[in-house]
Amino acid sequence: MLFIFRVIYVVVFSILVCIFGSIYCLFSPRNPKHVATFGHLFGGLAPIFGLKVEQRIPADAAQNGNCIYIANHQNNFDMVTVSNMVQPRTVTVGKKSLLWIPFFGPLYWLTGNLLIDRENRAKAHGTISQVVAQIKKKDVSIWMFPEGTRSRGRGLMPFKTGAFHAAIAAGVPIVPICVSNTNNKIKLNRWNNGLVIIEMLPPVDTTQYGKERLRELSEHCRQIMADKIAELDAEVARREADAKVKK
Repeated sequence: MLFIFRVIYVVVFSILVCIFGSIYCLFSPRNPKHVATFGHLFGGLAPIFGLKVEQRIPADAAQNGNCIYIANHQNNFDMVTVSNMVQPRTVTVGKKSLLWIPFFGPLYWLTGNLLIDRENRAKAHGTISQVVAQIKKKDVSIWMFPEGTRSRGRGLMPFKTGAFHAAIAAGVPIVPICVSNTNNKIKLNRWNNGLVIIEMLPPVDTTQYGKERLRELSEHCRQIMADKIAELDAEVARREADAKVKK
């Protein structure tokens, strides 16, 4: 019964947000302020899935200026966990095929997100120029998943270099965002699915890295994220164990 309620609620809510959101965005199409607005709406679904999401955003995060946010990409539940971390005037980079998802695709495009063609190598490389141009001309930050795909329980996957190319070219910092493990954590027929911690780390200065140190920058960011995710996973396990003991 709980499973059915959740599915119906989420489907109806998502369709309504996508329809009315698309209409709303038609009055100011592709305005980057819309991404955070609708991202936070979807983030509001976390309690419906029985999740307690704890967000850790530094007090001085607003002083980061334009930057490239990178986050670990685990599964479809990222939509309701990490989306509340999207900061004002931040747009995401997604696959061109997202445009064809009923209801969601038009909203994704109208809110100002960037779509790339990953099947076409030449066009995908041109995306770096697009990202840099967006940062400079539209005064925005960019959100990217450097793994390039969902990890689905395989841990933090190797990073692709696009986000780091763009950061160096635009002269902006990289801001890592780390999400504790959600793989096999969420059971739709279980009322309480536990705790997820999301933490924004301090900016990584990219001005000291040239193109020849691109891989070094990528590996540095991946390592600090891997260390933090392991730390968050340990904290979640400890706190959930303590909660069971108290019961």
